[in-house]
Amino acid sequence: MLGNNHQPYRRFKSLGRKQRGGAAIEFALLAIIFLMVIFGVLEMARLIYMINILQEVTRRAGKMAANSNFDGDTRNAIRSKALFPDTKGNLVFGAPVTPAHLRIDYLSIARDGGTGALTPQAIASMPACPAQNYATCMANPYHASCIRLVRVRICQPGDADNCTPVPYKMQFPFLDLSGLKLPRSETIIPANTLGYKVGAGPC
Repeated sequence: MLGNNHQPYRRFKSLGRKQRGGAAIEFALLAIIFLMVIFGVLEMARLIYMINILQEVTRRAGKMAANSNFDGDTRNAIRSKALFPDTKGNLVFGAPVTPAHLRIDYLSIARDGGTGALTPQAIASMPACPAQNYATCMANPYHASCIRLVRVRICQPGDADNCTPVPYKMQFPFLDLSGLKLPRSETIIPANTLGYKVGAGPC
């Protein structure tokens, strides 16, 4: 009789264990879906951040380059400062973008003799110093070696001829954006002093 009296209790206890197991499975499935949504939102937010911050980086670099010397050391310093650098010198939350991805080009302006149309083009040969560029531009503002414009772009390093888009690097799991490319953010502004100081002698 004693065993029969405890039989309903045992059945209830066994049922409770089965329900707890089912609840654990349901929680695990819901947790996976919840994490996928959360990480997906975070990844999309970071992508939007990257699109906006890279355009701002090119603006900052363009403004600095338009008023700075165009030697190699100065250009490297501009790349580093324009990136809103973290402790390692790279863009904050901006992997894989580094200063090496920031390309600074100097352009001249060609004028079509027939139509008078103005076309930016790569500089034929870089002036030796800002003073020489100033003298060249004063003599002929459409000279092939007169720097009139500064262009800054975000490109994959190592490709000097083309501006190859930088692959997007994911930070969170559950969302595959491995085939996505970052936009080729670009800023073109008129060259200002380029580091030239009034009265500076020739190179």
